[in-house]
Amino acid sequence: MSKEVFVAEVKRIVGLMRGGEPDSANTAFGELFASPLFADQRPEDRRQAFKLLVLAKRSGEPPATLIEALRAANGPLEALVEATHDPEDYEMLGVCRKVLGDPDAAALAIREGLRLERERNPQSDLCGRLMTRLSAL
Repeated sequence: MSKEVFVAEVKRIVGLMRGGEPDSANTAFGELFASPLFADQRPEDRRQAFKLLVLAKRSGEPPATLIEALRAANGPLEALVEATHDPEDYEMLGVCRKVLGDPDAAALAIREGLRLERERNPQSDLCGRLMTRLSAL
């Protein structure tokens, strides 16, 4: 998948989200993350796509389409975390695991992200978000 095709697909999915079609957007995200060529994108680009799904504000019980999209995202997110060891990626992995019903694995991911971010910048907004997420588990 070329960068242009990738960007166009992400924009299409965002359009679905903004157009009031969250189930269609979730399904499209799941398909995108399951695509064998998704891993060929730069880590920064994959991270942006993950953020749009994983860190989106929502309330209530997660719909089945979201659960399926997060299941599709989990493996590629783990690969991104392994490749980059970026605290923000650990945050997304923790959120993903929490929604998928594994609070222990979520806590491990968030704790590791917090540890890394504290080494980098203990006063950052990310540190605050990670501590809030950890306390909510």
